[in-house]
Amino acid sequence: MIAVGNHSLIINSRKLVFSNIPATSFSCCRKVTSSSTKVVVPIKAKEMSLKTSIEVSSNEGGGGGINSTDDSCGSKRRSTNIVWHKCSVEKSDRQELLKQKGCVIWITGLSGSGKSTLACALTRALHSRGKLTYVLDGDNVRHGLNSDLTFKAEDRAENIRRIGEVAKLFADSGIICIASVISPYRKDRDACRSKLPEGDFIEVYMDMPLRVCEARDPKGLYKLARAGKIKGFTGVDDPYEVPLNCEIVIQQEGEVCPPPEVMAEKVICYLDAKGYLQA
Repeated sequence: MIAVGNHSLIINSRKLVFSNIPATSFSCCRKVTSSSTKVVVPIKAKEMSLKTSIEVSSNEGGGGGINSTDDSCGSKRRSTNIVWHKCSVEKSDRQELLKQKGCVIWITGLSGSGKSTLACALTRALHSRGKLTYVLDGDNVRHGLNSDLTFKAEDRAENIRRIGEVAKLFADSGIICIASVISPYRKDRDACRSKLPEGDFIEVYMDMPLRVCEARDPKGLYKLARAGKIKGFTGVDDPYEVPLNCEIVIQQEGEVCPPPEVMAEKVICYLDAKGYLQA
C-alpha cells in the first residue's frame, strides 16, 4: 500500500486500487508492470519527498514482488546506524560442544602448487580424527558467492575479502575452516588475518617453483596464459607476493614433492601443538 494525500494506493500483482483511507503524504514515482502493460504513476505531495523507484511485477503464478534501490542509479550504500547484537551462546560454548577450537587455515600459492590437494587431504585427515572442518576452495566459491566477480585487481581483492569474511564466520562457529586460494597479494591476505583473533589465522604457503606448477598445469591455464589467451595470470604476467610471516611452509624435498598425507600431517602437528584440536 502506498499513501497518496488523503488516499491510499493499493498495489497487488494485477491492479491498482485507490482507497479513501487517510494517509500521510509523500512524493515518489512508481513504475507498475503487469503481464501486459506498463504504467508510470507520478505522485506529488507537499509534506515529504522520497527519492526511490519501486517496480511491482506480476508473474504467471499470480505472485508479485517489490524491488527497491537506494537511488535512481541503483548504487550501493554502506550500512549505518547498526549495533552488534550479542548472543548468550558464544564461540567458547560452540568450541566446548565440538571439542576443538575454531580457526582459519589459509593455504596460498601459485596455481598448480597443490593448494586444493592439501586442503582435501587435510580435511580428510581431520575428519578421521573426529574434527569438524569446512573447505573454501577458490574456484568453488566463484561458482556461487563470488560468481559476479572477474579477475581484475579490484575484483580479486573483493573475492579475497568475501572469502575472509566467510572463513571468519566458520572459525567463530568453532569449525576449522580451510581456505584454499591463490590470494596473490600480501595486503589482501593480511587484511583477512586482521579480522581474526591473534593466532587464529594460520597461513600455509605452498612454496613450489613456478616451473613445477607450470609443468603440472592441471587446468591448462598456464598454456593459455603463455599463448596470451588469459591476461593477468598469476606467475606469468601478474605477480605473486610471497608471504613474509606465514606459520607453515610446504616445500619440495629435493626434487620430490611431499605426498598429500605428509603435507597434511605437518599442518595437523601445528594445530595439535597450538591446542586447536582440543576445546
